[in-house]
Amino acid sequence: MAREKRVEVVHEGGMAFAAAMSSGHTVRFDDRTSNTGASPVETVLAALAACSAMDVAGIALKKRQRIERYLIRVTGTQREEYPQVFPRIDVIHEFDGDDISETAIQRCIELSALKYCPVSAMLSAGATEIHHGYAIRSGGKKPYEAAGEVVVTGPYRRPEVVS
Repeated sequence: MAREKRVEVVHEGGMAFAAAMSSGHTVRFDDRTSNTGASPVETVLAALAACSAMDVAGIALKKRQRIERYLIRVTGTQREEYPQVFPRIDVIHEFDGDDISETAIQRCIELSALKYCPVSAMLSAGATEIHHGYAIRSGGKKPYEAAGEVVVTGPYRRPEVVS
């Protein structure tokens, strides 16, 4: 059964708006001129980061990864022409901890990108190509550093999302 989400956006003057979510939370938006809230386009990147991070953190915990620090960096390259969509987004998951399994982390990211994260699925079903990568600094018994790309999703490559 489909789950319905609702948002009501109220104009607060100028280019400021408040979005009331069905969850009870409020997000403020504004343009760069008065800059009293988030940019709607930047919140798309934040939503992708948070969605993927929640998946990856949960899966990593189930895989018994000892993560001491986890940071996710998302960079979107926006078109100059209208509509100013993101043709490309880079998502880099950074991990610090002891005895982290590179294979386990790659699988966590892959599952988020290809199966669990609805924000990633929606973006990659459209005009956006998303590069999902990682950087690991592991201490413990066998210290190492590693970085790489796990998978690229989109553009227009998610038929199960749009059908």
